[in-house]
Amino acid sequence: MANEYIRGTSVRKPNRAPERRHVHVQEPSRSKRRHHMSLGYLLFLSLAMALMVGTLAWYISLQSQITSSVKNIATLESQLNNLKQDNDEAYNRASGNVDLDEIKRIAIQEYGMTYASEGQIITYSDGGGNDYVRQLAPIPEVVKN
Repeated sequence: MANEYIRGTSVRKPNRAPERRHVHVQEPSRSKRRHHMSLGYLLFLSLAMALMVGTLAWYISLQSQITSSVKNIATLESQLNNLKQDNDEAYNRASGNVDLDEIKRIAIQEYGMTYASEGQIITYSDGGGNDYVRQLAPIPEVVKN
């Protein structure tokens, strides 16, 4: 027995064969093996499943509508940008074709227009500093000397 001593905190246990215990497992009878669901529980599960499928279908349709709306918005923004670009190009072409000297020449020579002289200019003060004038009464005629 002196050979069986181990230094430290544990002692070797003697080699014994483990005891075998026989446990008798009783098989459940056929009536216990069957799981019966009541009609109410079955209806509840069916209703919950139908509600879940309906909610999922509604969610998918909303996602589809959002996706199509986003695509439609992107298409409309692209069209808007193209129209703005076309409009800017047309404006630049139109303003580039205007010759102010030619307009002045036609106004003076063909229509007989002249620059206003000092006596013809009447300044009105509207007091508000607005960019437009509200005419509250007829403009008085200027007596020519």
